[in-house]
Amino acid sequence: MEWTADSTVLSVRHHGETSAIVSLLTDARGRHLGLVRGGAGRKLRGVLQAGNDVRATWRGRLDEHLGTYTIELIKSRAAMVLDDANRLAALSALCATTDMALAEREPHSPIYHGLQAALTSIEESPYWPAVFVRYELGLLQELGFGLNLARCVATGSTDELIYVSPKSASAVCRTAGEPYKDKLLPLPAFLLGSQAGVVSLDDIRNGIRLTGYFLERDVFAHSRHHEPAARTRLVERISRASTTSGVILGA
Repeated sequence: MEWTADSTVLSVRHHGETSAIVSLLTDARGRHLGLVRGGAGRKLRGVLQAGNDVRATWRGRLDEHLGTYTIELIKSRAAMVLDDANRLAALSALCATTDMALAEREPHSPIYHGLQAALTSIEESPYWPAVFVRYELGLLQELGFGLNLARCVATGSTDELIYVSPKSASAVCRTAGEPYKDKLLPLPAFLLGSQAGVVSLDDIRNGIRLTGYFLERDVFAHSRHHEPAARTRLVERISRASTTSGVILGA
């Protein structure tokens, strides 16, 4: 069997002395692993970087086999953000989170296209932190764990939605949530579609905390692992960031 698809590299791990097992995200075939002979060598080291766009040809005797990849570089996204530690950390976190969240060989076209858009934002846009959070929100939605942020779960109001219930994954308005605010998660306004003003560092921190909570509870907790180390490193970077570190953005 054989197929060819444009793909995004999610992860690479060495296999034996010279080969590597590569996890790719494709549009039609989802997250798909394959063996790359020589993948641990110098020739392919720059190609097999998380976040890179590649054209991959997979071959296997049977569809359920691991199979082998032949890979051609389309775009080296990783190289384009090497001089920006925050963006590089975000690229790594996006790929690692996606890799851990998805079952193998289950198509998720919205995630594929969402990841492409998020990676492009990390390369090109000052708004990348907000896009990162929105991508994780979309990832939860596609996996069946979407948050209900349209109206207050307690009153039905659509006004002053500033909290999220960690139990129901639903928005809570200011009036209903005030007595329980210590038990609720802050809801950044930019996740409600507001594009006015500035997305602050606190907004980004609260957004990453929000998506991280539900990813841990609903996605990562069902695996042997918890939050990917690359995402933890990004969260730590943002927690230490200042307003001059490139993590503040105008919306």
